[in-house]
Amino acid sequence: MTTFEGDAKALDTPWPFTGREHERELVRGSFMAGRHGMVITGPAGCGKTRLVTEAARGTDHARVAGTPETRRIRFAAFAHLVPETASLHDALQHLSDVRLLLVDDAHLLDDASAALVHQLAVHGRTRLLVVTTDGAPAPGAVSRLWTGELLPRLHLKPLPREATAHLLTSGLGGRGLEVLTVNRLHRLCQGDLRLLRDLVGAVREHGLLTRVPDPAPAPDANADSDSDSDADADADEWAWRGPLPLTATVRERTAHVLDRPCPAEREALERLAFAEPLPLDLDDLDLHALERLEADAVVRVDDQGAVRLAHPLHGPVLRAAAGRLRARRLSLPQPPAGGTPISLRSPDQYGPALDAERAALTRRIERADVRTMPTPVGEWLVAEGAWVPTGYAAVRARFARLRGELREAAAWAREGLRDGRDDRSCRLELALATAQSGDPTAAHEILGGRPHGGGAATWPTAARGDAGRAVEAITGDAYDAVRLGMPERAAGRLTGVFAAHAEALARGDGPALDRVAEQLAERGFLLYAAEAHAQAVRAHRDPRAARTARTRAVALARRCQGARTPALSGLVLGELTTRQRQIVTLAAAGLSNRQIAEKLTLSVRTVGNHLYGAYARLGAGDRGALPWLVELPHAQPA
Repeated sequence: MTTFEGDAKALDTPWPFTGREHERELVRGSFMAGRHGMVITGPAGCGKTRLVTEAARGTDHARVAGTPETRRIRFAAFAHLVPETASLHDALQHLSDVRLLLVDDAHLLDDASAALVHQLAVHGRTRLLVVTTDGAPAPGAVSRLWTGELLPRLHLKPLPREATAHLLTSGLGGRGLEVLTVNRLHRLCQGDLRLLRDLVGAVREHGLLTRVPDPAPAPDANADSDSDSDADADADEWAWRGPLPLTATVRERTAHVLDRPCPAEREALERLAFAEPLPLDLDDLDLHALERLEADAVVRVDDQGAVRLAHPLHGPVLRAAAGRLRARRLSLPQPPAGGTPISLRSPDQYGPALDAERAALTRRIERADVRTMPTPVGEWLVAEGAWVPTGYAAVRARFARLRGELREAAAWAREGLRDGRDDRSCRLELALATAQSGDPTAAHEILGGRPHGGGAATWPTAARGDAGRAVEAITGDAYDAVRLGMPERAAGRLTGVFAAHAEALARGDGPALDRVAEQLAERGFLLYAAEAHAQAVRAHRDPRAARTARTRAVALARRCQGARTPALSGLVLGELTTRQRQIVTLAAAGLSNRQIAEKLTLSVRTVGNHLYGAYARLGAGDRGALPWLVELPHAQPA
């Protein structure tokens, strides 16, 4: 096991601000040009405070905050700005010179402070950014800020998985977390960024991060052992497997579960925790205790009478908090008379459930429907660091690849190749995901120089830029020819939406390609949908329709985990001026406007103007979309 050493202090500084650029501009605009401010609401830990801090950065402002301990102290939040003995009128006079006021945790303000904030909004001389948490009881003077339409309200949703992945990479100083670890953290934290940062710090400090090894070369590969060890040494992805660190923040977030005063309720919760990943039946639990837990939204019961914990964090926390003897008792239920105890989480128990998940995934693929579906048993196996059967790993990898989740597909395939195992299907899925991510050399090495069928030769060849030879290499999936822009090679070999895609592309029908893309996206084929929209860009005669198709292609490609396929490459740069192409390429590579200006000997304003014009032509909202629009050898999606 390789661990991080000596760099835990890196987490003492704030993580980079990411994923909220659009919201930051909305908040910034709310107190500019004579506007009066905004109320920002959202669940605990979703980044509200960081958002308003970034929006107000560089401005002259004051900050106040409510706290639970001072709710009964008059003007406690304004103690550094207003005397406690001041009247409301006097307090307003004391704040007459404050042009921008940030009010954090406004739901915890004392009544006098809440009334003062309300009066500031009424008078309108001080611009306000007010932060409050969803579901928390707030003083009436605070809630009336938006219900009385004094200030507009922005409801902040949890950070999406893609932005969470980028945030984690940035917060770890460029060290990449393997996608299944990112999924686990996102699932556990549910958008709570404070909890996310705490967990990542604890995982690092406890040495729970392990290097993700490159897959072993295929049996007939000609690579020597020294090159393999060098590749492993250069690997930059890390994985977290095993138990959850029980940190102070984790305990705080789950106190309502850990500290249940009723023994029957605690017993029911622990039994559910040690039954995971399988649910328990109603008959196996104390019904009265279960009713109370359901009323408090701690457990949920499905239509079949199966009971699960309501939040993904609760099971790992309860298991981590149990002592060894208690854990042994709960995980080894009483067997029938004369029988042998079997763990609720042993292969004998979860094996049939895992087979059922695999069968459900296979049926979805056969029905051309790869929309998200729950796979709790497979995810639990990965989280525990347990052995994942190769058959399951290959199907799970294929399902992810068809969805366009290429890094996830590669990660599942690697699970099937762990510990020296060699499985043809897992190796093929890993090679396909790698090739469609734009790395033909690595894909070729994964296959050991020998085609495995199913597109094994097609996509590495396409990734090298030779679409003609790639189409000639197609031996299995005729739809590959459509994706590579040669629909005539698939004539009569496809059905349903895939046949409609081939026909629309053969006709050069832009609107029909857009309609096909929408149908593909509805079925979960996000990469295919992005490619269809990208093909529509070239087919449209109406420039406005082409820009719309491009915008949609970019939005979908951003969700495809670094996809680099021929349909997505070189999509738009030909429509830009020479100077715009220069600037856009540098911006996509991560350079700031000032860095670009210095490199090209231009003013910062000129760079900004060129970027603005390029955004309009490309249909992009900000520079975060540029890596998907510009083909860069090392561009990584945000």
